[in-house]
Amino acid sequence: MLSTILLQAAAGMGVAKMGATIGAGFAAIGAGIGIGLIGKGAVEAIGRQPSAAGEIRTSMLIMGALVEGVALFAIVVCFLALFQ
Repeated sequence: MLSTILLQAAAGMGVAKMGATIGAGFAAIGAGIGIGLIGKGAVEAIGRQPSAAGEIRTSMLIMGALVEGVALFAIVVCFLALFQ
C-alpha cells in the first residue's frame, strides 16, 4: 500500500522533489532517534552517579540542541531542493 502511495506521489511531482521530501523525513526520524539516545544515556549516567546530575543534564541539553540544529539544517536543505 505504501508503494502505491509513493508511486502516485512520484507521478504528480518530479523524482527529485519526492527525494527531497523523503530526505526531510529521514532527517526528522534521525533527529528523533538521536535525541532519544542522548536522553537514554543521560538517565543511565544520572542513575549511576546522582551527584553529577546537574552537569549531566547540562551536557544533555547542549547535545540535544546540537542534534536539533543539524536536523533543522537538513530539513531546510531538503525543502530548498524541493522548491528549486
